[in-house]
Amino acid sequence: MSDIVKAIILGIVEGITEFLPISSTGHLILVNQFIAFDEEFTKMFDIVIQLGAILSVVIYFWKRLFVFKKIDGSYFKSQTADLWMKAIVGIIPAMIIGVLCGEKIQESLFDPITVSCALIIGGIALILLENRRKQEKISTIASLSYKTVLLIGLIQCLAMIPGTSRSAATIIGAMLLGCSRLVAAEYSFFLAIPTLFAASVYSLFKTGFSMTRDEEIILAVGFVVSFIVAFVVIAGFMRFISRHDFKPFGWYRIILGGIILAYFMIV
Repeated sequence: MSDIVKAIILGIVEGITEFLPISSTGHLILVNQFIAFDEEFTKMFDIVIQLGAILSVVIYFWKRLFVFKKIDGSYFKSQTADLWMKAIVGIIPAMIIGVLCGEKIQESLFDPITVSCALIIGGIALILLENRRKQEKISTIASLSYKTVLLIGLIQCLAMIPGTSRSAATIIGAMLLGCSRLVAAEYSFFLAIPTLFAASVYSLFKTGFSMTRDEEIILAVGFVVSFIVAFVVIAGFMRFISRHDFKPFGWYRIILGGIILAYFMIV
């Protein structure tokens, strides 16, 4: 299999799984058993295609995320500035915990058994959450308090455990704190921008930027594929949750966790 085909497949996997509550890590671990580059280049590739997925969020929500637009005689959108502030405040817990012990958590827990257990536990949590829904107190991003976004950001730190899924942790945390499904999903997307961007830039500086011409092409292909697929997935996901709950994702996580567990027990 050519490296370009590998880049396309991995870009598709990243684009589909990054923003759904099903764990991109779990999927990439499974796919990497059959498709992978050398270890060092794989680390950089995973970071770059993640940036492609982040860009898709910015483009999809551009009208809500762009601060400067003339409205009622003013070029500054205060609601958009407030949204950015809430996203930035939400990443504070992850930045603190990530710097202090993020790498140690990843190194000690990054194994198939942990990933499969995290997938299964997260799936059960999504199903139980939908079965025991509390009254929705927060129906818009604007009504999110800064205390609430800090708490959501703290819960998001659970995603440092491989297989948990940043999206799942954020959505579950937001819904437990009284957010509607739509607000939980939207805030998860907005919070992903500074969270994943900061993590990606930090990882790139650690990994380094040196690469060959062929590697640059492979990275570009993965980036573009991830961007396109993630954009389509975001649009479909927003339509889906406006009519359905998160239970299908919960069941999917449980099944995937079982498959990963069974595969590595046999192998």
